[in-house]
Amino acid sequence: MNTPSGRFNLILTIFACAVVGCKTPEAKEPKEKQASILRFHLETNPDDTGRTLQVPVYRAQPMLVTIGRDAVLDEGFLKTAEVVDADEHGGHAIKVTFDDAGTRRLEALTIEHRGQHFAINASWTETRWVAAPLITKRIANGEYVFTPDATREEAERIVAGLKNVIKKLNERYTL
Repeated sequence: MNTPSGRFNLILTIFACAVVGCKTPEAKEPKEKQASILRFHLETNPDDTGRTLQVPVYRAQPMLVTIGRDAVLDEGFLKTAEVVDADEHGGHAIKVTFDDAGTRRLEALTIEHRGQHFAINASWTETRWVAAPLITKRIANGEYVFTPDATREEAERIVAGLKNVIKKLNERYTL
């Protein structure tokens, strides 16, 4: 295999194996294994204690929001998630429904922090701050709808991963 054609075949074989072995994360991981994280943080006043940070929300025209480091709601409180139509022009939103504990927490947060923003962080194949909706009213039904700074495909990927996480969490607590 020391001939020029033999070395070429060896190089070609190594290259072919490398190309076939290189897949995107979505291709490597079956859809039922994909996971997403969704974290809600509250807007707060900046301080020097290290408990707050400023995060950029919205990629086109970033808005800096000062938030508490610790999430006040996360995927552990979710019951369902879905992508919904936001308007007749093809806009989309993510609708999450919280379980009983999450519903009570959401209601308390929307009463106590009216006029502030939630900063919503999503992690799927990438991690970014996808929304900063203003809290304008009490939400007692446990359903929260927000328009993410994400394409419909990204929103569907986030929701698919959330459904997998919700399913896995429910399996853990089922007797």
